[in-house]
Amino acid sequence: SQIIRRGAPMVLGVAIMVGLAGLGVGLADRSRAQTAADAAALASLGGGPSAARRLAAHHGGEVVSWQRGPGPFDVTVVVRVGDATATARATDAP
Repeated sequence: SQIIRRGAPMVLGVAIMVGLAGLGVGLADRSRAQTAADAAALASLGGGPSAARRLAAHHGGEVVSWQRGPGPFDVTVVVRVGDATATARATDAP
């Protein structure tokens, strides 16, 4: 019983550290997904969906969706990195 009381704080500390590490990975994936989506949307203005896929992959992401619109000069891209997804829109309107 004395050993259990001494070890409990250490187990709790390890559990907290594991939880914080998981949170950090999620935040990093979210940031990387947004960067990849922004880059992919801008690149695809001149290079289309293939340019979007290349730029997303360069940033560790995968294009989930690419579409023209909502306006005639706009593109909207959705990129996934890990469990995080991000959307970006770019335009080359005059």
